[in-house]
Amino acid sequence: MTVEAVTDITRQALFLIIKVSAPILLVSLCVGLAVSIFQTVTSIQEQTLTFVPKIVCIFVALVLFGNWMMNSIVEYMTVLWGSFSQYVHR
Repeated sequence: MTVEAVTDITRQALFLIIKVSAPILLVSLCVGLAVSIFQTVTSIQEQTLTFVPKIVCIFVALVLFGNWMMNSIVEYMTVLWGSFSQYVHR
């Protein structure tokens, strides 16, 4: 296995991690921002107020994007394991 092949596999894996985690992170960011704005406007400084909406919205996002996320990971692993014989040298 060459250095270029390892670099390519690593690059593809890191891109997949970013691509798969982006929807959940964006939902968490948007909900956190909305709750922070709500807390600022209403002067409610309850620390636990941010957790429940984030958990609910992240769960909904996982339900909505979970199939796509799993298909992306399975597709990458199928390609990776399918070309496994190219990576092993005798």
